[in-house]
Amino acid sequence: MSTITAMLRAFCDAVESRNGKAFAELFTEDGVYHDVFYGAFAGREKIAEMIDEWFYRTATDFRWVMHDPVSDGTTLYARYTFSYRSTLPEAKGARAMFEGVAIMKMRDGKIASYHEVANTAPAFVDLNFAPERIAKIVAKQGAALKARPEMQRHLV
Repeated sequence: MSTITAMLRAFCDAVESRNGKAFAELFTEDGVYHDVFYGAFAGREKIAEMIDEWFYRTATDFRWVMHDPVSDGTTLYARYTFSYRSTLPEAKGARAMFEGVAIMKMRDGKIASYHEVANTAPAFVDLNFAPERIAKIVAKQGAALKARPEMQRHLV
């Protein structure tokens, strides 16, 4: 098993087993995890808290699989499939499912920065969110996209 494949399996296993400490150890000390829902978590302590507290606050039974990783030694990309069982009342125990692409900047064999591009819309339908709530979330995601430096050329 390659080092990258083993690291990605450890990444997914740590989330699935609610082991924030093991998850955070995959990151550099100053690593940052940019979550598509909750925003940025900087440093191992905050990254561990994100897994143990934030992820599991309204969800359980996580499943995460990384597919087809590609790396040039500095940047690692992997397509992923992800799901969890929601504990939100309106979801009525539904499993929210979506896919995305993980983008990791690597340093000394650890993750220095994690970003993702995720198709979250199907999950919102799975969770039985009201159309107005979905529109509000998607508008927030759109505003974050427009605020990124690489999008500035697209705004003129």
